[in-house]
Amino acid sequence: MTNRRRPHVEPPLPLLITGVAGVAGYNAMHYFAAKYPGRVVGIRQVDNYRLTGPGVVACNAEDREGLARLFDEHRFAAVLDCAGNCALKPCELDPALAWRVNVEGVRNLLAQTAPRGVRLVHLSCDLVFSGADGRGGYVETDPPDPVTVYGKTMVAGEEAILAADPTACILRMSLPMGVSFNGHAGAIDWIASRFKKNRPATLYFDEVRTPTYTDCLNRLCELMLSNRLSGIFHAGGPRRLSLYQIAQIINRVGGYDPKYLMGIPRIEAGPVPPRAGNVTMNSGKLIAALGYDPFTPWPYCDALIPTHRHWHRERPANEPRSPKYLHKVLCVNPLL
Repeated sequence: MTNRRRPHVEPPLPLLITGVAGVAGYNAMHYFAAKYPGRVVGIRQVDNYRLTGPGVVACNAEDREGLARLFDEHRFAAVLDCAGNCALKPCELDPALAWRVNVEGVRNLLAQTAPRGVRLVHLSCDLVFSGADGRGGYVETDPPDPVTVYGKTMVAGEEAILAADPTACILRMSLPMGVSFNGHAGAIDWIASRFKKNRPATLYFDEVRTPTYTDCLNRLCELMLSNRLSGIFHAGGPRRLSLYQIAQIINRVGGYDPKYLMGIPRIEAGPVPPRAGNVTMNSGKLIAALGYDPFTPWPYCDALIPTHRHWHRERPANEPRSPKYLHKVLCVNPLL
């Protein structure tokens, strides 16, 4: 074990990134494609025709034959698996679709990576836990107990990977904080899009997460692709925030009208989808394995942390506030 940052090691190339329409995959694609031009391929669903760019190809995760052809063509040395349907309500309403994407998609990928000895880093999530007891701080040995179809399918995907490839690495992330492809997906863009349109955004006081900058997540994934660490690691940031607090930060930093932010406890939410509670994660195992903490707290500055439920209504005269400033300090890690 070391207390120093390990030297950079180039990940195995060429690299396949799945799920590039999601926040984590979209930001990872930009990061890796810029750093390793011509050696990175990203796949998106066939019907997502608006997502184009160098290295982006259309291939559904459920298309086993299409994946096989892609692997035969490019001979990938590593895969960063960011794919998955994380839309909570659609997953509840169509569990079969959630299973096809989140479980069968993983199995199809494993059918290519495991026999070929391809390095696999898979992104899972904190919603494999219920957070029902309100304590949070989950560690890797805590048994999953998801309350949503999405969470249940993510657990099944993890189990498939552990059974098929013991050398693979699973990173359970929380909310990846960065820009989205369509401008209204992910935590930041969805909440900000409501405020921009002068529409209410209702968030929960008691659903608590450990968000991370996508900038930090990209560098962590690069490192995990290049090493041989295997099994499950929690990859949540060091700061615990409720969804309501996250929305407070976005509202105030973006300079949006505070009257459009609504807060309620989970018990007042509708039955679909069920809401998780405190699903914060303890990333001590990952930190110990790396020898350092790979995550800057989100947001990076303590002055941006809400101190009470009306904090977002306070607007000090000398404080910067604008959508441009929001992007500068919330979507991008200003310390990197």
